[in-house]
Amino acid sequence: MRPPEFRIDLATFWKDPYPELKRMRREAPICFVPQLNATLLTKRDDIFICEKNVAVFSSDQPDGLMTQLMGQNMMRKDGPAHLTERRQILPSVSPRTVRDTWKSQFEKDTEQVLQDLEKHDSIDIVNDFAMPVSAHALRHITGLVNLSTQAMDEVSQAMIDGIANYNGDPEIESRCNRATQLIDDSIDAMLPTLKENPNHSILSILNQSEQPLPSIRANIKLAISGGQNEPRDAIAGTTWALLTHPKQLERILNAQSSWLDAFEEYARWNSPIGMSPRRIAQDFQYNDIEFDAQSRAFLMFGSGNRDESIFEHADQFDITRDTSKAISFGAGPHFCAGAAASRTLIADVALPMLFDRFPNLSILEPVKMGGWAFRGPLSLKVKL
Repeated sequence: MRPPEFRIDLATFWKDPYPELKRMRREAPICFVPQLNATLLTKRDDIFICEKNVAVFSSDQPDGLMTQLMGQNMMRKDGPAHLTERRQILPSVSPRTVRDTWKSQFEKDTEQVLQDLEKHDSIDIVNDFAMPVSAHALRHITGLVNLSTQAMDEVSQAMIDGIANYNGDPEIESRCNRATQLIDDSIDAMLPTLKENPNHSILSILNQSEQPLPSIRANIKLAISGGQNEPRDAIAGTTWALLTHPKQLERILNAQSSWLDAFEEYARWNSPIGMSPRRIAQDFQYNDIEFDAQSRAFLMFGSGNRDESIFEHADQFDITRDTSKAISFGAGPHFCAGAAASRTLIADVALPMLFDRFPNLSILEPVKMGGWAFRGPLSLKVKL
């Protein structure tokens, strides 16, 4: 059986994809969306099963936007090729390295950001706090300390927009190309320093592993594209969620729940990375649905995280919920390599330090959200 067709309005879907995703789960859990030219998998268990079937749902996408715009990174490779590069990058982002090397750097940078904010009466949490905190962390983890926090955020956003540019907007593609060139120039400028003074950064670790330079470039861009927006949006989004659910914030302040509980639940409820694309490598049938070789499938993580058959009251934010079945960081061999760094930055550093420094935070105007492949607050203005 061919996947049923499900039409969407792209502008509405970008503003809030969850109503349509809910209808897909109910009416056509696996469906073809012509506006995206892709078959969407929207149920949690279908995504969990199919993502692991790399012989069919392949990450190797030579014609995919990420490969074309950023180079073929480890996220766009399968099997031994993916595993080799993943192992090469691991010394930089392992839980031990995060604990022993990066956490103290996160705390130092976040303290400086908070000090700079003390002179203000009100701020935008997204741009004034979450953005620089996330960008500082990424500057050190990637090794590109020659990029400013603003530049790091801008190149990340440009690449994110580029790899989600399924409508082929030429200006979006042009901005993405300028961003990747800036990253390449920054890599070239930092390599001599890191060769003389190696450290735990991704650029230094991959260079020591003798990974080919094109792959190093592609993997640095991968780290930036996900490593900036996801923590930025999760820091700001979790802050918003807690301020609009004060009883749940009180649970954390009373040590009944943890900051990690809040982050994991926010990542389930409003998944910062809502989708991952796959190339169908061979003709395949699943749940009576036929997938054609060389067609495109989207694993809709954001939808799977609100699957009513898995999560009770799935549309509600509840930090007491068991989130162990959430797929916010993926589910298969491409499970996010930076998960430990993300959890530490957000739950161990950014959130507790923010609420400790400014215990009387209050929202000044309604939050603005956007995105479906990548989703987060566009602004969150608060009184300090």
